[in-house]
Amino acid sequence: QVHLVESGGGSVQSGGSLTLSCAVSRDTANAYYMAWFRQTPGKEREAVALLYTRSEVTRYHDSVKGRFTISRDNVKEALYLRLDNLKPEDTARYYCAAGTTTNDFNWSDERKYNFWGQGTQVTVSS
Repeated sequence: QVHLVESGGGSVQSGGSLTLSCAVSRDTANAYYMAWFRQTPGKEREAVALLYTRSEVTRYHDSVKGRFTISRDNVKEALYLRLDNLKPEDTARYYCAAGTTTNDFNWSDERKYNFWGQGTQVTVSS
């Protein structure tokens, strides 16, 4: 049973933009927090952006602050990540994640989230 489905990845040149979308199924629609992670081969998955669904407070990895924007559309039941001024080092597979239980893990810790999508690939060329 699939809960989160990402789309919107692609190949762009450095400085370009993309918007990633994550379709949210009903059982994750009431998540306390939702986030985007990314991973490149041979490296651990890295938290990119977080949205607390109740307060709309956001958090970003230092490397993407001012360039990426996380947002949510409750009507469409979707989570988005706008990627602007892309750099080659942003190349990765991007994953949508949701947490429906409260815990004390840091927002960047994968263990905080109990639902994951399959990912969408973003490739940035110089």
